[in-house]
Amino acid sequence: MALILSIDTSTKVCSVALHQDGKILACSELYTEKSHSGMLTTLCENIVTHAGFSLNQLDAIAVAKGPGSYTGLRIGVSTAKGFCFALDKPLISVNTLEAMIMQISDFFPENYLFCPMIDARRMEVYCSIWDKKHHNILETEAKIIDEYSFLDLLNTQPIVFFGDGAEKCREAISHKNAIFLENTVHPSAKTIGVLATKSFEESLFENVVSFEPFYLKDFVGTQPKKI
Repeated sequence: MALILSIDTSTKVCSVALHQDGKILACSELYTEKSHSGMLTTLCENIVTHAGFSLNQLDAIAVAKGPGSYTGLRIGVSTAKGFCFALDKPLISVNTLEAMIMQISDFFPENYLFCPMIDARRMEVYCSIWDKKHHNILETEAKIIDEYSFLDLLNTQPIVFFGDGAEKCREAISHKNAIFLENTVHPSAKTIGVLATKSFEESLFENVVSFEPFYLKDFVGTQPKKI
């Protein structure tokens, strides 16, 4: 019976969850800015303890590998790797966008496609397209959205656009087959743990030493102002 602690810090949401054989036992999420570095380790320890387990009883640590916030991903992966080293447990990584689809796919027909979007800069989003059975239709990319985006697919079937990057794309993508959710869907460790259980069963583990987040783009910092 696999007991997996999952972490998702891909966006401003700090999310941790505990799953046993793919079924969620506990979840804790903070929707406050800059909560990752100060609260993540505490959330992880508390959720395991409150569920009646010890950290040593974990079978694996899972983390959302990205894409997403550079700083958030760095903190999440560093924390996950720290637990793996300290507890001698394997590391599992999950694509953030694929896990987002699990939050909504059951509510739509078989012929629908799903495009999770994480906000990047201006009209750019991190996105990918998947079908209901989790077949990847378009690879994960950083994409600048305009009226021609995804046009070939939209001409053939409906696509559900969602995530914190979707709202700013609503006006640009006005095709009749484009569906935008009214509520924002944030990445969550609740679905990271489900996909991580499948990886655990197949022994799909990362190298704890060399694993790096899926940043997708190089970090761009702000330039200090000259005095």
